[in-house]
Amino acid sequence: MADPASYRPAPGTIPTQPGVYRFSDPAGTVIYVGKAKNLRQRLNSYFADPANLHFRTQTMVRTAAKVEWTVVQNELESLQLEYTWIKQYDPRFNIKYRDDKSYPWVCVTWGDEFPRVFVGRGAKRKGNRYYGPYAQAWAIRDTIDSLLRVFPMRSCSNGAFRNAAASGRPCLLGYIGKCSAPCVGRIDADHHRAIVEDVCDFLAGNTNHLVRRIRTQMLAASEELEFEKAAVLRDQLAALESATERNAIVLGDATDADVIALAADELEVAIQVFHVRHGRVRGERGWVADRADDSTLEEVAENFCLQLYADPDLAEISGGIPRQVLLPVSPASGDALANLLSEVRGTKVKVSVPQRGDKRVLLDTVARNAAEALALHKTKRASDLSTRNRALEELQDALGLDTPPLRIECFDISHLQGTEVVASMVVFEDGLARKSEYRRFLIRTVEGSNDVGAMHEVITRRMRRYLDDQASLTGEDAVLIDATTGVARKFAYKPSLIVVDGGAPQVAAAQAALDALGVGDIPLIGLAKRLEEVWLPNEEYPLILPRSSEGLYLLQRARDEAHRFAISHHRGRRSKTMVDSMLDGVPGLGELRRKALLTHFGSMRKLRAAGVDDIALVPGIGRKTAEAVKVALEGREATEALNTATGEIQPT
Repeated sequence: MADPASYRPAPGTIPTQPGVYRFSDPAGTVIYVGKAKNLRQRLNSYFADPANLHFRTQTMVRTAAKVEWTVVQNELESLQLEYTWIKQYDPRFNIKYRDDKSYPWVCVTWGDEFPRVFVGRGAKRKGNRYYGPYAQAWAIRDTIDSLLRVFPMRSCSNGAFRNAAASGRPCLLGYIGKCSAPCVGRIDADHHRAIVEDVCDFLAGNTNHLVRRIRTQMLAASEELEFEKAAVLRDQLAALESATERNAIVLGDATDADVIALAADELEVAIQVFHVRHGRVRGERGWVADRADDSTLEEVAENFCLQLYADPDLAEISGGIPRQVLLPVSPASGDALANLLSEVRGTKVKVSVPQRGDKRVLLDTVARNAAEALALHKTKRASDLSTRNRALEELQDALGLDTPPLRIECFDISHLQGTEVVASMVVFEDGLARKSEYRRFLIRTVEGSNDVGAMHEVITRRMRRYLDDQASLTGEDAVLIDATTGVARKFAYKPSLIVVDGGAPQVAAAQAALDALGVGDIPLIGLAKRLEEVWLPNEEYPLILPRSSEGLYLLQRARDEAHRFAISHHRGRRSKTMVDSMLDGVPGLGELRRKALLTHFGSMRKLRAAGVDDIALVPGIGRKTAEAVKVALEGREATEALNTATGEIQPT
């Protein structure tokens, strides 16, 4: 790989104006394209200390052998040039939004004498009409099956059509009424093409006039006492409405839009897109990509749109640029993205962030899909055995451990302005969470917002339990079982690695606790959330693991799980304290009944919203006590409303 210093531009030669730059490898192939408001500031950042660069960025600058730039006048011009270069060069170090799926479409062989309809994939042929793509093949096949009950056009292959014509007998679909059997002359080419036109209208989204026409024919047949014909039309109408429901309208006024949502963490981003055409969701796709740098969500959204509409394959899947693009955040370049897409499309394109109404509801639905896709991706990644082994080996090498850290214990502190201070301990064994060995701690000796002191206490208590259990063990068979109680000693395990949520102060406090108990040989690190830095005891500078490292991903999972566990404990204690304060003095309501109320309703908000009859259903709470509880809650709400009106306190 090349040394970035070998091709770094001379000082002062890079302009400070906005522009677009590209890195090329020794063969002249463009490997990365980017834009900047200040070219000098942005490009100098690539030639800084490699340790401060993202792992993927380090690889890129060491692969490149040349950097070039073009100065532009404004944000729109830079966006246009970046779009053009991405489309032209397809740089491999730009984030790739690709998936491994091939999405089906519906084809109508319009050029045939008797057109057929079928679901297919891959290349398209001239002379046919195509609709889609669709997210699931089974869903569109089910729709076509329902549609053939209403419009019995041909759906068989050419071979089956010729065999039926030669034998003079239609296939099974002709016998059950799902094909008009043009192969045996039951219908001529003109009448069959009229049926095909109705199918095409439905697939294009023009369903209202089809429903009105069949309903009118059904009513007319009924008035003329042709009840059998009316019954057939009724069944056709039901089948058409069933097929329509599978392509339900989600946006009125025949809206054409791409609805894009993001779900991201520090390492990865999941992007979900619903392609809405004529008000209906015609396709849906999802991508998961590594976050190659520290780009904001605004920049990620803008870069994705550039690649979505610049890539011919993606553009074909999405059906081209629609009239509207709905995003969860405003693009980084403001109106420049809309102007660029309008120029490419040839008509105005509106890029917006919906705040209310049907579009906001649909965007929230897409966002939930993106969040589920990211969670599923992480679950698959965490459960992969080879990935877990690689993560443990990376941690062993990076931290200089003698053996892989097979048992990792992670600690976190949670409180609200120094009240209800709690701590959590989560355990990961062989890279997997062991929830049966999670522990919660109520901090006793530290008051206020003293995370460092709280961390010292929780590490001390955990390791003291370890030493006490070890001291009482007798014989090799008693490692896990208490000789007197027969209960498993889950604190008797010695952790291979202790992880604390925080930086140098928290690590120093935890190390002091270990040293005081004589177990300072246990490896200890801290993981600071802002830059994902790994802090080691007595080290002035943190250890920076590559953002693509499976070891860092494992540490993040442990840290996030500890944070979640601590937060849930803290909220539970806060709710209990709130219940005690609000229901203090209610006759006949002791500690056990208060706990039963909180357990039954789950939160104070639900308890406040409950009626007397609902409260009385709680085991141990009678009608009289329920009425007293309701009176106490209403009295507290009235007091809060009065204090809020006078500006004394904010509502709970």
